[in-house]
Amino acid sequence: MTKGKQITLRIVKIVRVILIALVVLFAGYFAYVFLAYHRIGNQTLTPTTLDAPVLGGPQSYTITSYNIGFGAYEPDYGFFMDGGDQSWAWTRERLDANMDKIASFLAKQKSDFTLVQEVDIDSTRTYHIDEREYLIAAMKDTASVFAQNFDSPFLAYPILQPHGIARSGLMTFSVAPITSAQRIELPIETGVMKLVDLDRCYTKSRIVVADGSGDLVLYNFHLLAYTSDGTIATEQLKLLLDDMEAEYKKGSYCVAGGDFNKDILGDSSAYFGKSDIEYSWAQPIPEGTFDGRSISLVAPLDEENPVPTCRNADGPYHEGQYVLTIDGFLVSKNITVESSAVIDTGFAYSDHNPVTMTFTLGGDE
Repeated sequence: MTKGKQITLRIVKIVRVILIALVVLFAGYFAYVFLAYHRIGNQTLTPTTLDAPVLGGPQSYTITSYNIGFGAYEPDYGFFMDGGDQSWAWTRERLDANMDKIASFLAKQKSDFTLVQEVDIDSTRTYHIDEREYLIAAMKDTASVFAQNFDSPFLAYPILQPHGIARSGLMTFSVAPITSAQRIELPIETGVMKLVDLDRCYTKSRIVVADGSGDLVLYNFHLLAYTSDGTIATEQLKLLLDDMEAEYKKGSYCVAGGDFNKDILGDSSAYFGKSDIEYSWAQPIPEGTFDGRSISLVAPLDEENPVPTCRNADGPYHEGQYVLTIDGFLVSKNITVESSAVIDTGFAYSDHNPVTMTFTLGGDE
């Protein structure tokens, strides 16, 4: 055998070994992802204690809901799953500063109730910090409860900066004691798609009303984002509405707030104009969803000065970027909504703007 053939054979063997190693590596990784995958399930939650009176009854209350985008979405941030380049918060220092600003902003609202989504507790993308600590330190004299929304195995993509482990959840704050709280599991897609969107839930917090007319039940939710079709997202919303309907029929006052991941204006482009790129991830809520129900949608909108609640994070915030309204509220018939609005932060701290609503207990039934 010539020396040239020997060298060629060695190269072929080396390439073959590398290919086999890569196959074994990828097979092992996918096996790990499937084996590590789990659902958290329904849970009884433990709210923090609060030495404060129960709700007084029919006066006005304010509620603010804010998806904080795990503290990473500053105006120059684009997330890889939305078409951007980043998979982690820019730096630990910038994350600290942004979380301080978010917590301070929410505290200054002085809302009676605050609902926060995408609060990380031990994630690679947020340097394994516990973001609850920023919020609790700022939201003094409130009761709080946290539920983990998902607990994902290590995502080895993007290659140069793997997204890693993601643990994130929902946090509710109240100026009155929360007597009990639950984590309610939502349906998700099956097969491989379940690994893309991970777990989903909503929380249910019960607050006593002084006049004994019924408890106030607060719901905090963050519904499905990435889906192969709209079926599961619609099922999630239906489960939430069914729960609220059942509570209303028991005599409870029901208020829900959060991220629908649906265009709750029906066609946000009618208010904010067409974007430079069209996306289809946020569809309108299907017609007939609220037919025959005692629950109604509150979509915050000032038609004279419309402000979107979300931008698509395919890159830094810019003119012509896809914007729409996907954050809002649900209320039962025994709730009177006095006002609702989007708080225009210019997407300074998140890819979402917060939404707020003023309401009273009691309504036209």
